[in-house]
Amino acid sequence: MKYCRIATNEGPQFGLIENVAGQEQITQTAPDGGIPVWSSTKLARPISLATAKILEPVNPSKIVCVGRNYRDHVKELGNELPVEPLTFFKPPSSLIAPGENIVLPVTLSDRIEYEGELAVVIGKKCRKIGAEEDVRPYIFGYTCADDITARDLQKKENQWTRAKGFDTFCPVGPFVTDQIDPWKGVKVETKVNGEVRQSGSTSLFIFPLDVVLRYISRVMTLLPGDLILTGTPAGVGPLAHGDHVTVSIEGIGTLANPVIRED
Repeated sequence: MKYCRIATNEGPQFGLIENVAGQEQITQTAPDGGIPVWSSTKLARPISLATAKILEPVNPSKIVCVGRNYRDHVKELGNELPVEPLTFFKPPSSLIAPGENIVLPVTLSDRIEYEGELAVVIGKKCRKIGAEEDVRPYIFGYTCADDITARDLQKKENQWTRAKGFDTFCPVGPFVTDQIDPWKGVKVETKVNGEVRQSGSTSLFIFPLDVVLRYISRVMTLLPGDLILTGTPAGVGPLAHGDHVTVSIEGIGTLANPVIRED
């Protein structure tokens, strides 16, 4: 299963992506909400991905993020290795779609950085997942995310709401798929202006997804469509006006966004 979320005359809708005559096209649509519910009825005329207006593929009630989940990233920032998952929130208002502008709040921050990450889309309500319970049935799929961070604000404040929460600080997309296995390792790569800045594998997580989901679900109820960002590899760095940043994850696709200064 692979899908996106698109703009239509009826408002945002989910679109199921399938191969038609050798090309990926949208063959079904579903009402917007937490996660899509597909019917057995296909579109009379598939929609070309090339002509569709792609939106962020999620509409979550909350975005829960895991910090410092790669050893090399912990070391590059001079932090100690965490003994349990370090979690924080990004507000849903920080979400933007592929192609939309990351806006740098330069009047409030001098150092805004990219953080390419694998993101998990929750598929089923969960609370207090058991120690021996398989977490996979609670995962609907995976997508690309960029945890944009005002690093100078993060360093000077004990909590990260402001550093992580600006509008446009959570690009996500373009697609969601359930056809990858992060436990076996998938490559996460970030480029700025075509130059590779980050390259890591989810096999290097300090806390694998089963640990992360159990940990979060002990605290809060996760709902269908909620988004979990899983941490970023080493190589984070600054963004500037005019940059173009991409996050690519094998088996999913590439999330691309331009960068501009605030007016």
